[in-house]
Amino acid sequence: MRKILKRGIAVFTCTAMTAGLLLAGCGQNPDLDEPDTGSVEAESTDSGEKDEAPVLQKVTLNEVAHSIFYAPMYVAIEEGYFEEAGIDLDLVTGFGADKVMTAVLSGEADIGFMGPETTVYTANEGSKDPVVNFAQLTQRAGNFLVAREEITDFEWSDLIGKDVLGGRAGGMPEMVFEYILKQNGIDPSEVNIDQSIDFGSTGAAFTGGQGEYTVEFEPGATLLEQEKAGYVVASLGVDSGYVPYTAFSAKASYMEKHPDVIQAFTNALQKGMEYVNSHIPEEIAASIQPQFTETDVETITTIIRRYQEQDTWKQDLVFSEDSFNLLLDILESAGQLDKRPDYQDVVTTEYAKKALE
Repeated sequence: MRKILKRGIAVFTCTAMTAGLLLAGCGQNPDLDEPDTGSVEAESTDSGEKDEAPVLQKVTLNEVAHSIFYAPMYVAIEEGYFEEAGIDLDLVTGFGADKVMTAVLSGEADIGFMGPETTVYTANEGSKDPVVNFAQLTQRAGNFLVAREEITDFEWSDLIGKDVLGGRAGGMPEMVFEYILKQNGIDPSEVNIDQSIDFGSTGAAFTGGQGEYTVEFEPGATLLEQEKAGYVVASLGVDSGYVPYTAFSAKASYMEKHPDVIQAFTNALQKGMEYVNSHIPEEIAASIQPQFTETDVETITTIIRRYQEQDTWKQDLVFSEDSFNLLLDILESAGQLDKRPDYQDVVTTEYAKKALE
């Protein structure tokens, strides 16, 4: 799968100049080369006074999935932090890191939100306009191992010889899962991992009788428990340790052209991060519930509490070099890394650090 992803990335890297001519229809507005963080004046009133209305910079953000796992971002949306920062945010769900990267490379999206492993793959393709990570959101994996029966004394060795519904090869969910197996002395080949099911469909497949275990994100894990169709027996986030699981990134050319937009975007995210680290699950759930109208607020609260208890969200958005090196170790362990790109070529901490000031 990684080869397919990399071929797709290479194609769009080669066509980036062509896509640049179509920016007006691809999420970037060529008329807004210099973002205006001030205001525009309305027509004069009869009294001679002028009303002022804020000018918002349009930003298209493509997210890898729409999940409660990314609560700080949705808090920033629902609490109006992006608007306060002068950003009119257009949120699009890409349903896959490869699709998000394609949107960023083509100019269809200004900013991508995905697993940073995808930016490593792109860097190793030798892109002249690399996609750079500027803010890390989560520091734990957000998925859980679900079994058909309740297991109070689960051990990872219990998976040897068992059928497990996993993720696609080269993606963070699957690589973190295999990393945990290896950390527990288990070769992934000793487990029958099914990687053929699309992301988001594993829960339904599990309910339909496939697999003895399944690796699920939220709300899938909690919904399986509520239906008594499965039981969470382990957290991949806890057992893998602190992993740079998701990050925000943009092409270097966009960041050079719109540094004020990237900074404003990061400032809004930092406020969202501070909110989830200073509010109780019930308050966070109430804030983001409009983003998940198909899920009741009690379920959202349960999921938020589970993520809070395992220290899912960072206190800040700084993507450290230690985290980056751990990411590369995981990619190497999964056999998905041709070479290790330099940290400064794939990550910048300038905006995240300034957001803390």
